[in-house]
Amino acid sequence: MTRIFMAVSLLLTVCGNVHAQQQDLLSGRYNMAQLKSVLTPYANWKPFPRAGDQAGWAKADPATMKAIVQKAESLLDYEWPGLPAVKSLLIVRNGNRDEYQTISFKKREVLGLMMLAEAYENKGRFTDQVINGIWSICEESFWGVPAHLPKGKEYGGLVDVSAPFVDLFAAETGTYLAWADYFLGDKLDAVSPQVRKRIYYETDRRIFQPLMTKHHGWMASNANGRRPNNWNPWICSNWLNTVLLLEKDDTRRVAGVEKVLKVLDAFLNPHPLDGGCDEGPGYWGAAAASLYDNVSLLNLASNNAFDYVFRDEKVRNMGQFIYKAQISERYFLNFADADPQPGMAGSMIYRYGKAIEDPAMMKFGAFYLKKDDKASLSRFHFFRNMFSMFMQQEFDTAEKGLPYPADAWWPDLQVMISRDKGGSTSGFFIATKGGNNDESHNHNDIGNYVVYYDGLPLLIDVGRGTYTAKTFSGQRYDIWYNCSDYHNVPTINGRTQPPGMKFRATDVAYRTGRSFSEMTMDIGASYPADAGIEKWQRNIRLNKGKNVVVEDVFQLTRNEGIKQHLMTCYPATVVKPGTLAIHYKTVDGTAKDFYVHYPANLSAAVEKVPLVTMEDGGIRQKWGDTIYRINFTGGSSRLKDKMTFTIAEK
Repeated sequence: MTRIFMAVSLLLTVCGNVHAQQQDLLSGRYNMAQLKSVLTPYANWKPFPRAGDQAGWAKADPATMKAIVQKAESLLDYEWPGLPAVKSLLIVRNGNRDEYQTISFKKREVLGLMMLAEAYENKGRFTDQVINGIWSICEESFWGVPAHLPKGKEYGGLVDVSAPFVDLFAAETGTYLAWADYFLGDKLDAVSPQVRKRIYYETDRRIFQPLMTKHHGWMASNANGRRPNNWNPWICSNWLNTVLLLEKDDTRRVAGVEKVLKVLDAFLNPHPLDGGCDEGPGYWGAAAASLYDNVSLLNLASNNAFDYVFRDEKVRNMGQFIYKAQISERYFLNFADADPQPGMAGSMIYRYGKAIEDPAMMKFGAFYLKKDDKASLSRFHFFRNMFSMFMQQEFDTAEKGLPYPADAWWPDLQVMISRDKGGSTSGFFIATKGGNNDESHNHNDIGNYVVYYDGLPLLIDVGRGTYTAKTFSGQRYDIWYNCSDYHNVPTINGRTQPPGMKFRATDVAYRTGRSFSEMTMDIGASYPADAGIEKWQRNIRLNKGKNVVVEDVFQLTRNEGIKQHLMTCYPATVVKPGTLAIHYKTVDGTAKDFYVHYPANLSAAVEKVPLVTMEDGGIRQKWGDTIYRINFTGGSSRLKDKMTFTIAEK
């Protein structure tokens, strides 16, 4: 019976990915004339109440609005700083991104608080500070951040103001200014009509014109075939906000929306049907979630003319990824650059779940709704705050819960998860991945896996550290945690995995039954040819309620040494040849040892990874100064052999 179940399960896995995927789901529905007819004209569009509409603002959550007003009051003396050139130059001088970004992001955060406080209270107390903020931001040379400037001596860490282009944070800035114009337009005009004139002039010059006339790399797949990442829907969501709110010429407004739809389809068309996010749950909030933002805003501007999108299988799968990729309340899958403990935008997730009629996703989103700091606005994706302010009553009565699926499999992404008990964090949890080494935010990590117990990490993916100039440059793989020898994969004949799409898993298979789940893949092709690998079959299996078994069966053309690596956030010691103890701690801090049983002819050594560089700052923040690498060396010199590692409580 078990074999029959396995066969059926595998068949479903293989066949589940052969459905024809609809192309141009967004841009193919309406031609230009039809789009113009379904979009509410600029003059008639009132998505949220403006300042002075006290009846409208009375529908906002009073506790949230009171908290926003109080926080804005505390910033009435805020001095709007400039952004000196030397702060931008730090990106080329020492790789530092944070000094510039801290100033820039804070200014936008304060502007958001001020405009909402004034729109709600309508007493004029915050108007001057809103104008100060608008003027200060409009005087900045660059609305983006230096880390996103083109590389090379032509720029040298400073923007070419004669050639505007749009990055993530230039687009975010457009949204802030557009909502300030929308909420407070009459108040701004009463002080001086030059304020709104400046908003449109700068936004048209820096956002609308570049986006309508220049190709940006994030708009489509690159020359190597890598599909667009989160930049595409994230920027589009802000572009859409800005053009809908700020462009008074309805012909230009519709043209802007039409291009947004085409660019979004360049993201959606090649996206895997399984909905898996190769950037991980941490970036899901700017990838699939930003696609949702676009569609929800389009619905708001068109009397739900885009509601059909939420019935699409791929869009539904993209939403559901976030709760299926959860390990425990605090931890999520963090392959590649993903964060092991990402923040969850509860209200947006709830709304996405509601749109696709998924009660599990709605409960998941409701679980992460903010309970205390109601004035803590989302700094990015600013427009999400408006929905939250007017849905609090529904949120207060929403059912909350974490689904914790027993198993999940993304065949396109080549990622599986499995846990001992569905609906619970008790016991073992594993995740493993295949894929290729040219994924978005890539780490060289084919065949990597993680093991958690009772929702806490045991064998880990270290993830990313602090972003610096090196992170997205030719020096990316000089950073240790991006490399395969700092993941739970082997170094073979002295060779580690290189970056590149051709370095990939092959012969990937997934099987599951009542008492187990496993993933098998050949990771040999993820190493260079001179590694001497004919075949390296890795099988990672959770025997539910019992243990985790990792088996490598290999065939080499030469064997000059194999080194197996395991990463953990706990100290470890060799108990005896063939047995190593990892000194795990339970949720209440109680010591509990887990054991790695390995071939007795291997030697095990444990090293603490020093965290000393600028990039390492993010690792210390996420894990503490507690990263250990376990290296297994030795063994036989046979060309065909097998290695088995078992992780268990005994």
